[in-house]
Amino acid sequence: MTKIVAIAASSTGEAHTQMAAEALKKTAQSLGHDLTVEAEDQALTDADIDAAEVVIVGADRFLERDRFAGKPIYAISTSEAIRNTELVIQNAIALARNLPDLKAIPTVPHPHDPHPEEPVAHTESATEVTPASTLKFLVGITSCPTGIAHTFMAAEALKTGAEKLGHTIKVETQGSVGAKNQLTEADIVQADAVVIAADTHVDLVRFQGKRLYQTSTKDAIHSGSDVVNAALALPEPTEDAASYLEAVQQTKAERAQKRSGPYKHLLTGVSYMLPVIVAGGLIIALSFVFGINPPEGSFGDALMQIGGSSAFALIVPVIAGYIAFSIADRPGLAPGLIGGMLAANLQMGFLGGILAGFLAGYVALWIRETVNLPTNFEGLKPVLVIPLLSTLVIGLLLVYVFGGPVRFIMESLTTFLETMGSTNAVLLGLLLGGMMAVDMGGPVNKAAYTFAVGLLSSNIYAPMAAVMAAGMTPPLGLALATFVAKRKFNKAEQDAGKVASVLGISFITEGAIPFAANDPFRVIPACIVGSAITGALSMLFGCTLRAPHGGVFVLAIPNAVGHVGLYIVAISIGSLVTALAIMQLKRRVTA
Repeated sequence: MTKIVAIAASSTGEAHTQMAAEALKKTAQSLGHDLTVEAEDQALTDADIDAAEVVIVGADRFLERDRFAGKPIYAISTSEAIRNTELVIQNAIALARNLPDLKAIPTVPHPHDPHPEEPVAHTESATEVTPASTLKFLVGITSCPTGIAHTFMAAEALKTGAEKLGHTIKVETQGSVGAKNQLTEADIVQADAVVIAADTHVDLVRFQGKRLYQTSTKDAIHSGSDVVNAALALPEPTEDAASYLEAVQQTKAERAQKRSGPYKHLLTGVSYMLPVIVAGGLIIALSFVFGINPPEGSFGDALMQIGGSSAFALIVPVIAGYIAFSIADRPGLAPGLIGGMLAANLQMGFLGGILAGFLAGYVALWIRETVNLPTNFEGLKPVLVIPLLSTLVIGLLLVYVFGGPVRFIMESLTTFLETMGSTNAVLLGLLLGGMMAVDMGGPVNKAAYTFAVGLLSSNIYAPMAAVMAAGMTPPLGLALATFVAKRKFNKAEQDAGKVASVLGISFITEGAIPFAANDPFRVIPACIVGSAITGALSMLFGCTLRAPHGGVFVLAIPNAVGHVGLYIVAISIGSLVTALAIMQLKRRVTA
């Protein structure tokens, strides 16, 4: 039996400190050793220290160690004390007995550890032993509202970041075409940590019992390594850690709700709505091949029924339903869909759908959390009680409270957009165009796009044309700049320019992100100027667009774009302005 004393001191709070203390104490007892631990209000006495053969310091911050003079000290983080307790104690005993080879501890850096990469064992003479870190396996999910660029860029950034740190990660991409590279049960069981980099709702049920780190696709794209480190720094769930982890998850949920909760719910609704509106819009555009008003019973009329009467009729119910789903999970889906359909019937437009979604989600969530039934009837709650009560509440609120005011707002907005003069049109185009380039696929970009897409259901097509043109301009302008002024771009940027040209014509603004990340203070202003000019010109020329996506490929469909020649001129001028601004602002590459 070995006499051991230990200190546990976490920077994250009392719960983590107590977890480490209890883990060390119980594990030492099971191994037949005597361990006394100091944690929070329980202090070591001089007698405890004098009798000890070795000292374990499990701390995430600097602790004064003068009182342990002459004693061998084995120092690790509190996370390692919780996760690898038996190995920590064995290494401490080996140090006390002057054994030369300490076993490697799978280290995970702690965010508050001043030297997270150096868990060391040392004696009075400060002899250090640094155990080598072992390979970690992570799993992850990435998802963005459109399910196109950010989803896959975040996945690639996580893979690159994990490789730089010597780890491996398997990432499931939940994009516009569904889940790819899907995680299996075996993958999840083997994983040391889970990373969710998503701007939309992701079902987390299958990851219960795993360290789970949630962030945005933007954070993952900008610093994949930091996200991987943060995931591995979380304490590993154990039976003793259940209450602590519950508190951690509660705190994280509250922070996430304050930071981006409503916006994230809106983006979830948009992400599910986009496939419906894109499919419907493109089918409507195809119907124009047979004329603006195809004869009844013709093939063109059939396409119009599919795209207009069916797909577009689902826009408001779907965005409402999946906003509610993001807030309250499955119990919110039924009242959200029904509330969205009612909003459409009441002519409340996409604003009514958004309002119905939030009302349905929060009402369903409130009922789920506050209405308690006897155990025998609890099964009725998700299939009867929540859908019935929440749908009834939402329906009555929309009919008697919100229906009239929201309908008036939508009618006023529609009238304004239909009758606005050229000055107002240019100002609106400047605003929408500039927003498309501010963050290139981020929140501001998505806000402008969502506004334009929502107006399609009210037969307002000019803002959609301005938004798509302005979204194509940044990657096209940068591609042109890399071709004309090669000396101002390195080889990697020149290669990225070729890719950006393809993404630009496809209306994927994210093609400009690599350039903006490398030189944001020159690239982003240039892109904003070019996109704002494009949006203003599109509105000034009276261009319209009946499809919500497609890039230059939509231009080939007759009648899909109003004033198609001038539309091409607006895109070309904006791209040229972007390229010229970049060439003026950007410095020549010196190496």
